[in-house]
Amino acid sequence: MLTTALRSFHAVARYGGFSAAARALNISQPTLSTQVKGLETRYDVELFSRIGRDVRLTPAGQELYQTTMRLHQSEAEAEDLLNSFKGFHSGSLRIAAVGPFHATDMIVAFKSRHPKIDISVQFGNSQRSFERLLTYEADVGLIAEVNADPRVITLPYSSHSVVVFVNAQHPFFERDYISFHELQGQKVIQREVGSTTRTAMEQALEAYNVSIDVVLDIGSREGIWKAVEQGLGIGFVADFEFVPHKNLRAIPIKDVTISTQYFLAFLEERKNSHLIRAFCDVAQKEGYSQMPGAELPSIRV
Repeated sequence: MLTTALRSFHAVARYGGFSAAARALNISQPTLSTQVKGLETRYDVELFSRIGRDVRLTPAGQELYQTTMRLHQSEAEAEDLLNSFKGFHSGSLRIAAVGPFHATDMIVAFKSRHPKIDISVQFGNSQRSFERLLTYEADVGLIAEVNADPRVITLPYSSHSVVVFVNAQHPFFERDYISFHELQGQKVIQREVGSTTRTAMEQALEAYNVSIDVVLDIGSREGIWKAVEQGLGIGFVADFEFVPHKNLRAIPIKDVTISTQYFLAFLEERKNSHLIRAFCDVAQKEGYSQMPGAELPSIRV
């Protein structure tokens, strides 16, 4: 009975409301509400504050949600283990990724080997993707450089240079490359805080005492590309992420190496998950096939 009530509580917290949780669990809303109310009554605790249709976790509810996330994860791992005995004929995997470029390659490669595994992807910058691992919202992350954390195992995936991109009216457009110091005073459209490309550029600008004129922060690659195309400024992007466009061109920086390193990441406590290990194995082979001579690391247990 307690397990059922905790599962109902977890669903309400995860989906942000009773109606959405009831649909996810495929039970009626009154049944769900009764289970959660029974949990609150039994332990004399308020888990949700209810104002009209707005449902929010109380401090006690937030603490319990951290525990039920671990319970939910343990249940998923048990299912993962059982599924592995029959060759991954079912199961699900949640990916948190910094962008669609590498993630798509990984998923295509994995699905070709394990077509019956359901995969969902959430995109965000490295900081947000890392947080999704820590809060059990994702099983595997594709992230760029982040601070070391003993709770998370990271495996190198690939490394890419950061380039400048400009529109057709910019003086750099016909250039084969530029010097880093030519960025002095340039109007720049940059990513939001937490973007690894932004962090890498800021570190290089400070190291070489180059100042830029930041005219706009935008939290999406598409937004930056549109702003650059319309002439608001120049942008920075990892070379593999640049999509050819008739009005935009990527220009390498010749005299300063600015790069971003990409990693596969998962919680240390989940290193024995058969499904996670299978995905990372396929993903690493996909990534290192694009990097001749690189040594493929392994997951240490």
